[in-house]
Amino acid sequence: MKRLKIEPSSTRRCKLSHMFLGVGAIYLVFLAFKFPHFLEIASMLSVDDSYAGLDSSSMVKDVEDSDLSKPSFSSVYKDAFHRKLEDNQNQNAPMMPSKEPLEDEKGGSKTIKPLQYRYGRITGEIMRRRNATMKLSSLERMTDEAWRLGLKAWEEVEKYDGEEIGQSLLYEGKIESCPLWVSMSGEELAGGDKMMFLPCGLAAGSSITIVGTPHHAHQEYVPQLARLRNGNGIVMVSQFMIELQGLKSVEGEDPPKILHLNPRLRGDWSQHPVIEHNTCYRMQWGTAQRCDGLPSKKDEDMLVDEHVRCEKWMRDDNVDSKESKTASWFKRFIGREQKPEVTWPFPFVEGGLFILTLHAGVDGYHITVGGRHVTSFPYRPGFTLEDATGLAIKGDVDVHSVFATSLPSSHPSFSPQRVLEMSEKWKAHPLPKSPIRLFIGILSATNHFAERMAVRKTWMQSSVIKSSNVVARFFVALNPRKEVNAVLKREAAYFGDIVILPFMDRYELVVLKTIAICEFGVQNVSAAYIMKCDDDTFVRVDTVLKEIDRTSPNKSLYMGNLNLLHRPLRNGKWAVTFEEWPEEVYPPYANGPGYVISTDIAKFVIAQHGKRSLRLFKMEDVSMGMWVEQFNSSTPVQYSHNWKFCQYGCLENYYTAHYQSPRQMICLWDKLARGRAQCCSFR
Repeated sequence: MKRLKIEPSSTRRCKLSHMFLGVGAIYLVFLAFKFPHFLEIASMLSVDDSYAGLDSSSMVKDVEDSDLSKPSFSSVYKDAFHRKLEDNQNQNAPMMPSKEPLEDEKGGSKTIKPLQYRYGRITGEIMRRRNATMKLSSLERMTDEAWRLGLKAWEEVEKYDGEEIGQSLLYEGKIESCPLWVSMSGEELAGGDKMMFLPCGLAAGSSITIVGTPHHAHQEYVPQLARLRNGNGIVMVSQFMIELQGLKSVEGEDPPKILHLNPRLRGDWSQHPVIEHNTCYRMQWGTAQRCDGLPSKKDEDMLVDEHVRCEKWMRDDNVDSKESKTASWFKRFIGREQKPEVTWPFPFVEGGLFILTLHAGVDGYHITVGGRHVTSFPYRPGFTLEDATGLAIKGDVDVHSVFATSLPSSHPSFSPQRVLEMSEKWKAHPLPKSPIRLFIGILSATNHFAERMAVRKTWMQSSVIKSSNVVARFFVALNPRKEVNAVLKREAAYFGDIVILPFMDRYELVVLKTIAICEFGVQNVSAAYIMKCDDDTFVRVDTVLKEIDRTSPNKSLYMGNLNLLHRPLRNGKWAVTFEEWPEEVYPPYANGPGYVISTDIAKFVIAQHGKRSLRLFKMEDVSMGMWVEQFNSSTPVQYSHNWKFCQYGCLENYYTAHYQSPRQMICLWDKLARGRAQCCSFR
């Protein structure tokens, strides 16, 4: 008989299943003990589900790579978001899109992963644990150092003799004579951080002569070019910069560049040698003037002291603006005189000696090389010759010597007494005891005496401020110079409109001033609304109040020139690291030169700060947008956008105008007195 095949026994199956159940039970117990730890790690590693995609004007572009990497957006995404901003339009907080936009990367489309936790990486309990084990963040260390140095500086000011202040050359305006010429060798310049000090700045007729030799070109790697060239980002570079700089007012903020002259011997994206001119004020670059070998127009409004802005030089692309042979023959036929035309090569040669002279004219700067005029650059608003107290030369160049001649013998702006007008009519009224409609906190720096005086003479004289329905105060941190702090203290005591914050001023710590404005507006004056602006912002206070009145008084308010889905820069000098800001985009935020919040938002900021749970970021306007978004999660906020809260310069019928010089402030005030809200183009 055939033996039947024996089936596996049930006892063996039971043993195998029991073993699997045991392993599963052990795994579940392990998860139960480790689950909280896993959650913490997940929250720290997650990226926020913040906004990604739109800018204040249209769809957002990465600012640094706007020409090289443009995010693409599907129409479905745009339709779902409904984010077009209209002036005078009030709205609730922007809603999060369900999907992220697509981002082009190396020719393909890559979906940005939706984020799951709001600011989970560096906030709350995890932030405190992280600090306990990984020490403080760079911003916190900077804050701690600024407070320590500030308290020490304030103690020095307290000990400063009042008579010593009164006799100070800085305050009394006694003119200290400056040399009429300054010279420096290349070795001395290299030993002094490649900076030459011009004691009293420049004046019309001053000139600076530089003798140097450009370096031969070297290789540099440009990531943006690598994207376009399939990984080949190597370029040959030979360039140097000559800059006239002003005085630095805030630590962490570059001094103003009154003139930026940048010869690029190997060219740039144009593939031709080029000389670029520009200015930079408070880290905002103007529009560059580029000379690339093609002559500029000779129209009267384009000339600078009767010089063309860009002379012609030889190019290798056969671009020739000469008239045709027929036209030339015809002119000779009718007897018209022919002027010979000479075209010179590019004035700088790698390894070749040059003698460059920078001359300050009536209407602008004139640059000659080897005795030939090369370029002219008109003066720009807000950049006066007397403020050009430093000459910086850097880049691929060996400097042999520098000579500055025909310099002014005095600098009237160095004395605050020549700017400050100690008159009773400019003093601030005492703080009202009853609640007010609006409190305006004005960010300022210690040595911005002229800016503060211009604000006192203009929009701080508004009728609503005089009636004590609106209060304005300056918020100023301390300066490394003891004498400047002493004069600031005396200025504050006389005018009664300055709140001195006892920490050392730094660009990255402006956010602390914003918190101080919220505290003052809530605790000192009981304001219904709080506005933050800068000392170079001109505010039409009555118009801002009318704009506030158009909103619903029953809802929290966040008003200004709003930016939506703005992306942080990840490369360049002002890059934001992932440690500083791990999210892909910023929350909706109003531009810093002027915005308004309701008092309940300010109280929330103060409360969170008091509990040490307020997240700080070095960009104060982004910080406020982040705090408002957090507040909006529990209390609906009315977001009110208007372009007339100007971010750059001025618009007709503005609410606020930014980057206004003291002269422009006076001009704007005079025009308002005549009933016209018009801009002033000069500075």
